[in-house]
Amino acid sequence: MPSSALHVARTGLEAQDTRMRVIANNLANVGTTGFKRDRANFATLAYQDARVAGQQSSNETAYATGLNLGTGVAVQATTRIDSQGTLQSTSNALDLALDGDGYFQVTMPGGQLAYTRAGNFSRSAEGVLVTAQGYPLNPAITIPEGASAITIANDGTVSATIAGQNEPAQLGQITVASFANPGGLRSTGDNFLQETAASGAAQVGVPGELGRGNIRQGYLEGSNVNVVEELVDMIECQRAYEINSKMISAVDDMLQNANQTL
Repeated sequence: MPSSALHVARTGLEAQDTRMRVIANNLANVGTTGFKRDRANFATLAYQDARVAGQQSSNETAYATGLNLGTGVAVQATTRIDSQGTLQSTSNALDLALDGDGYFQVTMPGGQLAYTRAGNFSRSAEGVLVTAQGYPLNPAITIPEGASAITIANDGTVSATIAGQNEPAQLGQITVASFANPGGLRSTGDNFLQETAASGAAQVGVPGELGRGNIRQGYLEGSNVNVVEELVDMIECQRAYEINSKMISAVDDMLQNANQTL
């Protein structure tokens, strides 16, 4: 019995250590553009049935309740919380934010698509609209040299005034990808997500249609991390870790007492 309690307390320490790592990552990214906070989900480990409810206790009676002993806890999964972050005005024509659901599409090296909420774009040497890492939007948007008054409408239509022309010219259309299960997207770092079998295939369309968010030019979406909430979770996690540590100390004292007595 004491050795089982040691094992249960150990699983509690490991689970709370993982939860603290998730909280630390949330706090570390409080200033990251488009970051979505994670939450650690827990699940009980398998139970040991010392006695099953309904089992015969005699020839004429059965146990009304069972005797089930838990074996601890484990982190079941981490869930990304996709709530909207605060839109922050930057007055930069190439800063874009999604007001609502969806993701910008980016072409990674090798042609693979990635998805992001971070809209801090800029122009490459060739005039292509790219991320901070130099990865182009998909479909690609090219802004000619000398273009001015760049305008990106809520539906993603990109226009600019070209030298020698009186009327603004349409340069392309930014599309937005949505997923049946956004929580199934896999985080790869650098603010990028990748499609998985759990997320379903990307449904690409015009911003503002079929539940997709509108594009806001001159804004960036901030992190949705609430510092106060994370600090409260951190204190709760710390207390749970301390309780499991005390459980190990208590069981160790019990074992020491048993060895000295016997």
